[in-house]
Amino acid sequence: QVQLVESGGGLVQAGGSLRLSCAASGRTLSTYAMGWFRQAPGKEREFVAAIQQRGRSPYYADSVRGRVTISGDNAKNTVYLQMNTLKPEDTAVYYCAASRSGGYPASNRDYSYWGQGTQVTVST
Repeated sequence: QVQLVESGGGLVQAGGSLRLSCAASGRTLSTYAMGWFRQAPGKEREFVAAIQQRGRSPYYADSVRGRVTISGDNAKNTVYLQMNTLKPEDTAVYYCAASRSGGYPASNRDYSYWGQGTQVTVST
């Protein structure tokens, strides 16, 4: 059973930065692709970014590419999401997730394990 715990959310002004963390149990980063998703009020949960097993090959949603960086620390079994130049439309609950799928999983259904989420609010 994989356990994921997110942290680092909060309130930030537009143009600011936040770094989200996702602490995973066991050797999750060695075995699973790790992704970040977000869900804004009244909207479906959407893909933000992910990395393949062992922190390889990061990839991003078009809406955040250039402003967001995903990385993994295998020794700490933790995945990070550095978000810069935040916009009000980035406001959402951000979820960390783990996937056994190969390739570049970017769909909700590709991920088997989810964290509880952390709130990010960007004010104008």
